Amino acid sequence: MVTRVAVVGASGKMGQLFCRLIDESDDFDVSARLTSRSSLDEMNGSDLVVDVTSPAVSAKVVAHALEQGIRVLVGTSGWSADRLVALRTQLSGSDNGVIIIPNFSLGSVLGTTLATIAARFFDSIEIIEGHRASKVDSPSGTAVRTAELMGEARAGLGPVVAPHVDQRARGQQVSSIPIHSLRLNGLVARQDVIFGGAGETLTISHNTLDPSSYEQGIRLALDAARTATGLTVGLENIMDLGIARA
Repeated sequence: MVTRVAVVGASGKMGQLFCRLIDESDDFDVSARLTSRSSLDEMNGSDLVVDVTSPAVSAKVVAHALEQGIRVLVGTSGWSADRLVALRTQLSGSDNGVIIIPNFSLGSVLGTTLATIAARFFDSIEIIEGHRASKVDSPSGTAVRTAELMGEARAGLGPVVAPHVDQRARGQQVSSIPIHSLRLNGLVARQDVIFGGAGETLTISHNTLDPSSYEQGIRLALDAARTATGLTVGLENIMDLGIARA
């Protein structure tokens, strides 16, 4: 059966990429292409909604889709931990589902996974992330997700060592980890997680060179979203990483 997909944010770069990949698939069909001028009612009747809008719009898209009983795949960053808790509660016991993917790059997911493993062994950790100058939100959703997962991995160990965080130049803390954001022309996406220990540092880096790096992750997420129930956050939770989860 072909899944009918409404793409909200279809005129943006990620929206165009989603539309192309869906058009190339025999299992999916673009049922509606919504832009900033569209009514959300245009998604009604679809089997799945893809949200690649902006942090200010994303929650409205998800709310409308769920009211219509439509599953949602969110590729928009900016979903805070509090908003995720509220959404998880809303979906509890429901047959409907929402998948939120901060980053569709497989390399980014693996970088975050490796950083989560390393977090228990270092007390000094900082993140530097960079994106194109036009990216509205900072820190990026990927950096926030990485910091939150490292914080969870360090549960019981206490906060990281982050001196002088009262100074604005020291970045924004998430799960006690400072995050520094770059917004530059010429960048696509980059993240460095830097660990400091006695006499050594460890850096886990991921650099997105071209949007084609998102394609395999998008296909995986679309397949998973067709039957999703409840709330799933992160591509790592629909990938077979081949490692035991903590």
